[in-house]
Amino acid sequence: MSLFRSIVFASVLVGLIVGVAVSAAQFLGTSQLILKAEVYEKAGEAAEQQAAASSEDHSVMAAHDLRAEAWEPADGLERRAYTVVANVLTAIGYALVLTGIIAIRGKPVTWREGLIWGLAGFACVMLAPMLGLPPELPGAPSAPLADRQIWWMGTAFATAVSIGLAVLVRKPWAVVAAVVLAAIPHLIGAPAAPDGAHALAPEALERQFIENAVMTSLVFWLLLGSLSGTLLRRFET
Repeated sequence: MSLFRSIVFASVLVGLIVGVAVSAAQFLGTSQLILKAEVYEKAGEAAEQQAAASSEDHSVMAAHDLRAEAWEPADGLERRAYTVVANVLTAIGYALVLTGIIAIRGKPVTWREGLIWGLAGFACVMLAPMLGLPPELPGAPSAPLADRQIWWMGTAFATAVSIGLAVLVRKPWAVVAAVVLAAIPHLIGAPAAPDGAHALAPEALERQFIENAVMTSLVFWLLLGSLSGTLLRRFET
Protein backbone atom coordinates (compact mmCIF):
# COMPACT_ATOMS: atom_id res chain seq x y z
CA MET A 1 0.00 0.00 0.00
CA SER A 2 1.35 3.45 -0.89
CA LEU A 3 2.40 5.79 1.89
CA PHE A 4 -0.28 8.34 1.03
CA ARG A 5 -3.07 5.75 1.17
CA SER A 6 -1.68 4.42 4.44
CA ILE A 7 -1.79 7.90 5.96
CA VAL A 8 -5.34 8.54 4.76
CA PHE A 9 -6.74 5.16 5.82
CA ALA A 10 -5.04 5.29 9.22
CA SER A 11 -6.19 8.88 9.83
CA VAL A 12 -9.81 8.17 8.93
CA LEU A 13 -9.94 5.11 11.18
CA VAL A 14 -8.22 6.95 14.02
CA GLY A 15 -10.60 9.88 13.60
CA LEU A 16 -13.66 7.67 13.77
CA ILE A 17 -12.50 5.89 16.93
CA VAL A 18 -11.23 8.98 18.73
CA GLY A 19 -14.14 11.18 17.67
CA VAL A 20 -16.75 8.73 18.99
CA ALA A 21 -14.82 8.05 22.20
CA VAL A 22 -14.31 11.74 23.00
CA SER A 23 -17.93 12.51 22.17
CA ALA A 24 -19.01 9.94 24.76
CA ALA A 25 -16.71 11.58 27.32
CA GLN A 26 -18.13 15.00 26.46
CA PHE A 27 -21.73 13.84 26.83
CA LEU A 28 -20.91 12.69 30.37
CA GLY A 29 -18.83 15.74 31.28
CA THR A 30 -18.47 19.06 29.49
CA SER A 31 -21.79 18.88 27.63
CA GLN A 32 -23.71 18.67 30.91
CA LEU A 33 -21.87 21.71 32.24
CA ILE A 34 -22.58 23.66 29.03
CA LEU A 35 -26.28 22.94 29.39
CA LYS A 36 -26.19 24.28 32.96
CA ALA A 37 -24.32 27.40 31.82
CA GLU A 38 -26.85 28.02 29.06
CA VAL A 39 -29.55 28.36 31.71
CA TYR A 40 -27.63 31.28 33.23
CA GLU A 41 -26.93 32.71 29.79
CA LYS A 42 -30.59 32.68 28.77
CA ALA A 43 -31.60 34.20 32.11
CA GLY A 44 -29.06 36.97 31.60
CA GLU A 45 -30.30 37.64 28.07
CA ALA A 46 -33.89 37.77 29.30
CA ALA A 47 -32.95 40.28 32.00
CA GLU A 48 -31.02 42.33 29.45
CA GLN A 49 -33.98 42.36 27.07
CA GLN A 50 -36.37 43.35 29.85
CA ALA A 51 -34.08 46.19 30.93
CA ALA A 52 -33.74 47.34 27.32
CA ALA A 53 -37.50 47.28 26.84
CA SER A 54 -38.12 49.31 29.97
CA SER A 55 -35.53 51.90 28.94
CA GLU A 56 -36.54 51.77 25.24
CA ASP A 57 -32.95 50.92 24.27
CA HIS A 58 -33.69 49.68 20.75
CA SER A 59 -30.03 48.95 19.92
CA VAL A 60 -29.77 46.38 22.71
CA MET A 61 -33.12 44.87 21.72
CA ALA A 62 -31.98 44.58 18.10
CA ALA A 63 -28.77 42.84 19.15
CA HIS A 64 -30.77 40.40 21.25
CA ASP A 65 -33.09 39.69 18.31
CA LEU A 66 -30.09 38.91 16.11
CA ARG A 67 -28.80 36.43 18.68
CA ALA A 68 -32.20 34.84 18.94
CA GLU A 69 -32.37 34.36 15.17
CA ALA A 70 -28.96 32.66 14.97
CA TRP A 71 -29.31 28.98 14.00
CA GLU A 72 -28.28 26.28 16.41
CA PRO A 73 -29.03 22.54 16.51
CA ALA A 74 -31.99 21.47 18.60
CA ASP A 75 -31.29 19.98 22.01
CA GLY A 76 -31.18 16.22 22.21
CA LEU A 77 -30.36 13.84 19.37
CA GLU A 78 -29.70 16.53 16.75
CA ARG A 79 -27.23 18.38 18.96
CA ARG A 80 -25.43 15.18 19.90
CA ALA A 81 -25.23 14.10 16.26
CA TYR A 82 -23.61 17.39 15.25
CA THR A 83 -21.18 17.06 18.17
CA VAL A 84 -20.11 13.58 17.08
CA VAL A 85 -19.66 14.65 13.45
CA ALA A 86 -17.62 17.70 14.46
CA ASN A 87 -15.41 15.63 16.78
CA VAL A 88 -14.83 12.93 14.15
CA LEU A 89 -13.89 15.49 11.48
CA THR A 90 -11.60 17.31 13.92
CA ALA A 91 -9.92 14.05 14.92
CA ILE A 92 -9.41 13.06 11.27
CA GLY A 93 -7.83 16.43 10.52
CA TYR A 94 -5.40 16.24 13.43
CA ALA A 95 -4.65 12.58 12.66
CA LEU A 96 -3.73 13.50 9.08
CA VAL A 97 -1.25 16.07 10.38
CA LEU A 98 0.18 13.74 13.01
CA THR A 99 0.52 10.66 10.81
CA GLY A 100 1.95 12.83 8.02
CA ILE A 101 4.70 14.15 10.32
CA ILE A 102 5.43 10.64 11.60
CA ALA A 103 5.64 9.31 8.04
CA ILE A 104 7.92 12.14 6.90
CA ARG A 105 10.37 11.37 9.70
CA GLY A 106 10.67 7.85 8.29
CA LYS A 107 11.12 6.17 11.67
CA PRO A 108 8.78 3.41 12.88
CA VAL A 109 6.58 4.55 15.77
CA THR A 110 5.02 2.26 18.35
CA TRP A 111 1.94 3.11 20.38
CA ARG A 112 4.19 4.20 23.27
CA GLU A 113 6.01 6.72 21.07
CA GLY A 114 2.61 7.71 19.70
CA LEU A 115 1.61 8.68 23.24
CA ILE A 116 4.53 11.11 23.32
CA TRP A 117 3.42 12.60 20.00
CA GLY A 118 -0.04 12.92 21.48
CA LEU A 119 1.31 14.73 24.54
CA ALA A 120 3.13 17.14 22.24
CA GLY A 121 -0.12 17.83 20.39
CA PHE A 122 -1.92 18.36 23.71
CA ALA A 123 0.72 20.89 24.75
CA CYS A 124 0.40 22.79 21.46
CA VAL A 125 -3.36 22.81 21.04
CA MET A 126 -4.66 22.92 24.60
CA LEU A 127 -2.07 23.46 27.31
CA ALA A 128 -0.18 26.46 25.93
CA PRO A 129 -3.19 28.39 24.55
CA MET A 130 -5.25 27.87 27.73
CA LEU A 131 -2.69 29.85 29.73
CA GLY A 132 -4.12 32.92 28.03
CA LEU A 133 -7.49 31.71 26.75
CA PRO A 134 -8.94 29.02 29.02
CA PRO A 135 -11.99 27.07 27.83
CA GLU A 136 -15.12 29.20 28.15
CA LEU A 137 -18.69 28.43 29.08
CA PRO A 138 -21.65 30.11 27.34
CA GLY A 139 -22.17 33.58 28.75
CA ALA A 140 -18.50 34.15 29.54
CA PRO A 141 -17.10 37.55 28.51
CA SER A 142 -14.52 37.35 25.75
CA ALA A 143 -12.58 39.36 23.19
CA PRO A 144 -13.65 39.38 19.51
CA LEU A 145 -13.55 35.92 17.95
CA ALA A 146 -11.09 36.85 15.19
CA ASP A 147 -8.56 38.22 17.73
CA ARG A 148 -8.82 35.08 19.84
CA GLN A 149 -8.39 32.80 16.81
CA ILE A 150 -5.28 34.65 15.63
CA TRP A 151 -3.68 34.50 19.09
CA TRP A 152 -4.61 30.83 19.50
CA MET A 153 -3.13 29.85 16.13
CA GLY A 154 0.03 31.85 16.79
CA THR A 155 0.46 30.25 20.21
CA ALA A 156 -0.13 26.72 18.91
CA PHE A 157 2.32 27.24 16.05
CA ALA A 158 5.00 28.80 18.28
CA THR A 159 4.66 25.96 20.79
CA ALA A 160 4.90 23.32 18.05
CA VAL A 161 8.05 24.87 16.60
CA SER A 162 9.61 25.26 20.05
CA ILE A 163 8.96 21.58 20.87
CA GLY A 164 10.45 20.59 17.52
CA LEU A 165 13.58 22.66 18.17
CA ALA A 166 14.07 21.34 21.70
CA VAL A 167 13.41 17.66 20.91
CA LEU A 168 14.69 17.21 17.37
CA VAL A 169 17.68 19.56 17.21
CA ARG A 170 18.91 19.01 20.77
CA LYS A 171 21.53 21.75 20.84
CA PRO A 172 21.95 24.53 23.41
CA TRP A 173 21.02 27.30 20.98
CA ALA A 174 17.91 25.36 19.93
CA VAL A 175 16.75 25.00 23.53
CA VAL A 176 17.21 28.73 24.14
CA ALA A 177 15.37 29.57 20.92
CA ALA A 178 12.59 27.16 21.89
CA VAL A 179 12.08 28.84 25.28
CA VAL A 180 12.04 32.31 23.73
CA LEU A 181 9.67 31.29 20.94
CA ALA A 182 7.25 29.58 23.33
CA ALA A 183 7.20 32.65 25.57
CA ILE A 184 6.54 35.25 22.84
CA PRO A 185 2.74 34.77 22.54
CA HIS A 186 2.35 35.01 26.31
CA LEU A 187 4.54 38.10 26.50
CA ILE A 188 2.31 39.69 23.86
CA GLY A 189 -0.72 38.57 25.84
CA ALA A 190 -4.03 37.03 24.86
CA PRO A 191 -6.89 39.30 23.75
CA ALA A 192 -8.73 40.53 26.82
CA ALA A 193 -12.46 40.62 27.46
CA PRO A 194 -14.17 44.03 27.58
CA ASP A 195 -13.70 45.98 30.81
CA GLY A 196 -16.47 45.52 33.31
CA ALA A 197 -17.81 42.34 31.73
CA HIS A 198 -18.45 39.37 34.00
CA ALA A 199 -19.35 35.71 33.55
CA LEU A 200 -22.98 34.73 33.98
CA ALA A 201 -22.29 31.20 35.24
CA PRO A 202 -20.98 30.65 38.81
CA GLU A 203 -17.22 30.52 39.27
CA ALA A 204 -17.38 26.94 40.56
CA LEU A 205 -19.12 25.84 37.36
CA GLU A 206 -16.47 27.58 35.23
CA ARG A 207 -13.67 25.91 37.16
CA GLN A 208 -15.29 22.50 36.82
CA PHE A 209 -15.75 23.06 33.08
CA ILE A 210 -12.09 23.98 32.59
CA GLU A 211 -10.96 20.87 34.47
CA ASN A 212 -13.28 18.63 32.43
CA ALA A 213 -12.26 20.26 29.14
CA VAL A 214 -8.56 19.78 29.89
CA MET A 215 -9.01 16.13 30.83
CA THR A 216 -11.15 15.47 27.74
CA SER A 217 -8.53 17.08 25.53
CA LEU A 218 -5.80 15.00 27.17
CA VAL A 219 -7.74 11.80 26.48
CA PHE A 220 -8.31 12.98 22.90
CA TRP A 221 -4.62 13.52 22.23
CA LEU A 222 -3.37 10.39 24.01
CA LEU A 223 -5.80 8.26 22.00
CA LEU A 224 -4.96 10.12 18.81
CA GLY A 225 -1.22 9.71 19.27
CA SER A 226 -1.20 6.06 20.30
CA LEU A 227 -3.68 4.97 17.63
CA SER A 228 -1.96 7.00 14.90
CA GLY A 229 1.35 5.32 15.60
CA THR A 230 -0.19 1.86 15.84
CA LEU A 231 -2.49 1.98 12.81
CA LEU A 232 -0.05 3.75 10.49
CA ARG A 233 2.46 0.99 11.18
CA ARG A 234 -0.20 -1.65 10.46
CA PHE A 235 -1.24 -0.09 7.16
CA GLU A 236 2.36 0.31 6.03
CA THR A 237 3.09 -3.40 6.41
